[in-house]
Amino acid sequence: MTPTALVTGGSRGIGRAVVERLAAAGNRVVFSYARDKSAADEVVARCPGAIAVRADQTSSSCLDLLFDAVQDGLDILVNNAAVNPAPAGVAEVTEAEFDRAFTANTKVPMLAIGRAAKLMRDGGRIVNISTLNTVLPAAGHVLYCASKGALEQVTAVAARELGPRGITVNTVSPGATDTAFLRQHNTPAGLARSAALTALGRLGQPDDVAAVVVFLTSRDAGWVTGQNIRATGGLLI
Repeated sequence: MTPTALVTGGSRGIGRAVVERLAAAGNRVVFSYARDKSAADEVVARCPGAIAVRADQTSSSCLDLLFDAVQDGLDILVNNAAVNPAPAGVAEVTEAEFDRAFTANTKVPMLAIGRAAKLMRDGGRIVNISTLNTVLPAAGHVLYCASKGALEQVTAVAARELGPRGITVNTVSPGATDTAFLRQHNTPAGLARSAALTALGRLGQPDDVAAVVVFLTSRDAGWVTGQNIRATGGLLI
């Protein structure tokens, strides 16, 4: 039986690299994208058998769309899709912005784990993508840091609950990774500073992080669960 993987936010950046690696490893991959159909089509063209599903994670109604394609069983779930709101101080955050960030970054991933658990075969793998900013918080990014910090706690609890079935649940927290997402929220000078502070002397690439994610979905990672792997190239040591 070909293993089935579900990856949210798989049309670009880290998610795309994860989809490509999982497909190359022989998995059937279903992935979501929010808006850019052309980018999703490119991934499908590179990964024969991959299925793209348009699903906006800022609403929990996306869950039906995500899971319709994996009703015959699931082996791997990677919660990668996220939103990073425009910088705002704690005093300026609106209720609507709070709800949007926590829906996309915490609520939907948690509910996805719940749905996945009902479909997932014993010995399955769940990986949640967080951020180094939960331990290196940045002013103006309270919603991103807080919603991802909550997701890390979901990981820990789910690992306890699903462990008896041999299902592992882990977090991967990237550092400064060279994606459109990163460049949208940082100046060139800020990116240069991040690279200079990283032990390996450069920004990460999506494939650097994807390699860690895909390892955690492998049989070799069966004794690793409830962990937060900080794939940062040594930005935090």
